[in-house]
Amino acid sequence: MIHEIFPVGPLQCNCSVVGDEQTKEAIVIDPGDDIEDVMAIVQRHGLTVKQIVVTHAHIDHVGGAMKLKRLTGAPILLNENDYALLKMLDVQAAWIGMRAPEKVTIDASLGTGDQVRAGSLVADVLHTPGHTEGSVCLYFAPEKKLIAGDTLFAGSIGRTDLPGGSYEKIMRSLHGPVLALPDETIVVPGHGPLTTIGNERESNPFLA
Repeated sequence: MIHEIFPVGPLQCNCSVVGDEQTKEAIVIDPGDDIEDVMAIVQRHGLTVKQIVVTHAHIDHVGGAMKLKRLTGAPILLNENDYALLKMLDVQAAWIGMRAPEKVTIDASLGTGDQVRAGSLVADVLHTPGHTEGSVCLYFAPEKKLIAGDTLFAGSIGRTDLPGGSYEKIMRSLHGPVLALPDETIVVPGHGPLTTIGNERESNPFLA
């Protein structure tokens, strides 16, 4: 498994390039900005991007998706419960003093029970509302790796005070599908350092 994780944009969103070493097929997750850097990594590994997955429709995670789609031809996937939030990108940009990105067109919705794949690499989609209504996590079971978006962080959880946020829902998502994963699962949060499910189960003050 090729997996490069790097911060993009002014809010330093963790973007992931996940690729199959044999087939060279790849998924890009949360291409919020700095698409030149994303493409440099894709090209360095000789990858072909097959899917662009957005964990939720906040500007720092989705802002560069259309540019990446134009360069790769790959479809953009996002849970349909965040389509309303996607229409507010100009408002979101104003919140943080950014220039509004172009309108983002989604090719398909993702929800629990769906899978995304690159060659032999397969991730199960977990719909984890709370940070936003349409937040999803991606779980690569054989690799025991969770791309968590802004649902879970090292020592914290996603904020719930923005439109579509709900503390009750994020706690249900965390205590349901997320904490059901094995302790050794590596968690790649939407921002900040990596952690594990076991570490968060033991030491995250929101999960105690």
